[in-house]
Amino acid sequence: MECMEHQPYDFLKNTQEKDWQHFSFVHRTFNSEDLLFFFSALKNVYDKHQSLEGLFAAHEAIAGVKGRIVNFRTQFLETPHFSRTEKHISNPLKGSSSKRLNMFLRWMVRDADKNVDLGIWKNIPKSELRIPLDVHTSRVARKLNITQRKQDDWRTLEEIHLILDELDPNDPAKYDFALFELGIEGY
Repeated sequence: MECMEHQPYDFLKNTQEKDWQHFSFVHRTFNSEDLLFFFSALKNVYDKHQSLEGLFAAHEAIAGVKGRIVNFRTQFLETPHFSRTEKHISNPLKGSSSKRLNMFLRWMVRDADKNVDLGIWKNIPKSELRIPLDVHTSRVARKLNITQRKQDDWRTLEEIHLILDELDPNDPAKYDFALFELGIEGY
């Protein structure tokens, strides 16, 4: 962030690939090649859609948040990249529960009145959001008989969502914290 003067959008909009070559970064399996690709892909997204919200808001073939994630992934990966980099962008079409992208969408879409989420995106309905499925939320969902599936995949996420949607069709993702906290506490 310091190298981008804490202005990543402006940095990417106003620089070129040659300006990024001094960036060196490694975190687990994410390396400098991945970072440079993400810069390039984000710049492409901003040039075409003006924002990430614009990209997530535009989807066609698949309904709901799954379609939004698939569309994001497809357009993000249209920028030339090494095939190994694709592992950093989950694919619900291959069964991934897309935990990080669902969490990101929850942060951006859900209202900020609870001091947890940002609520700055207004073009995606909260009713589409899914919880970020992880070992804690899935374990609790199994104990509560919300799902009996053993895998933490998109099918399990949808099965859990059906129950949460019955509880609050306007904001089913709000139950994420309750399930997660129960899981952390060892329920």
